[in-house]
Amino acid sequence: MNPKGPKAVLCPFAGFEPQSSGMMAALNLIFVHVLLITASANMNQMDLNALLSIKNALTEVSAFKPFFSTWNLTAADPCSSFSGVTCFLHRVSILSLGTDSVQLAGSLPESISSLTELTQLILSPGIVTGPIPPQLGQLTKLRVISLPSNRLTGTIPSTLSSLRNLHTVDLSHNELTGSLPPTLTQLPQLKILILASNSLTATLPTTVSSPLLHLDLKDNQLTGPLPFSLPSSLRYLSLSHNLMWGPLPNGFQTLTHLVFLDLSINRFSGPIPPQLFSLPALSNIFLQRNNFSGGLRPGPNSNSNSNSKFGPGSIVDLSHNALSGELSGVLEGVETLLLNNNRFLGRVPEVYVKSVCSGTTTTLYLQHNYLTGIPLQDGTVLPDTASLCFSYNCMVPPPTITITCPATAGADTARPQSQCSVFNHRS
Repeated sequence: MNPKGPKAVLCPFAGFEPQSSGMMAALNLIFVHVLLITASANMNQMDLNALLSIKNALTEVSAFKPFFSTWNLTAADPCSSFSGVTCFLHRVSILSLGTDSVQLAGSLPESISSLTELTQLILSPGIVTGPIPPQLGQLTKLRVISLPSNRLTGTIPSTLSSLRNLHTVDLSHNELTGSLPPTLTQLPQLKILILASNSLTATLPTTVSSPLLHLDLKDNQLTGPLPFSLPSSLRYLSLSHNLMWGPLPNGFQTLTHLVFLDLSINRFSGPIPPQLFSLPALSNIFLQRNNFSGGLRPGPNSNSNSNSKFGPGSIVDLSHNALSGELSGVLEGVETLLLNNNRFLGRVPEVYVKSVCSGTTTTLYLQHNYLTGIPLQDGTVLPDTASLCFSYNCMVPPPTITITCPATAGADTARPQSQCSVFNHRS
């Protein structure tokens, strides 16, 4: 052996012990770099860096089954092995963070904006805090933003209004404040907008031109009137539990696809537009606890003697308003009909009683009005499923009729005669 010959080079990964911590750090960096090169062969390097940044910004609340356990640098193909990641042509197209059983905490980093091919951003319910990154406005291919039931704060970024491909936005059950960006409801492809259960204020945008199917803004602090014009595509509209006021516009006749309407627990006033009762698809109407007044008038295309558009599952709640006058048969056939706590007078239409006796209407609440009669014969037997209440009116119920009232109706079966005389005289 030649003592002056070349020395054998020992492989650092085969038992070689480096002589300094600096050399060890350098070797670790090389190792990480090699792994990144391997992973990026199946995923864009920019996307991989963004995912690792997201992993550092979020943490699992429950470690029973860590969500990020598959997000490691040893993965040969992050596109197929990273939980919640879907790729198209080596780019992240769908990012779904967390699961129903694994909640995440932390905050959403700005680095999400590097995922420029992202079409869906989904965050499962958890305790993620902080603002929604305005940099999301750079992700021009986004179609779905779903971040419900977390603790996100701040305002809804106005930059979202630049995402022309948005189809669905769900930011419900967070702690968002401020107003609704006025141009958000003008996006050309937006079909679903759910911002319920936040602390949004101010009025609704005057123009709602997006082809919305589902608009849910309930349980906020919105004020002002209902927009004069709503998209004719709407099927679901909920503005319940806000601070909105004013009369309802007369543009409801264009909402021919509307199935569900909830404007309850606001400060709306004036008459209920009769067009509501003639919309062909509308079977669930919640207008309770407002200041509506006037009578119930049939719409221009309604037959007050036979309104068959209502049926199984239909609910109309007009309770706790200031509605008055004699009842019309416009709501015949509604399965659950709540007209209590108003100022209705006169006799109950026979069509309502027949609907209860036939089992079509299972709940009819008329209590706390000024009604003077109901066409029920003594000895009439109601179906076991029927819940009929007409206590505290200006009539005495037939003694053999079993009435089923909620506890809130009180124990009095009829109003004092003095109230009935004064009210009917004024009417």
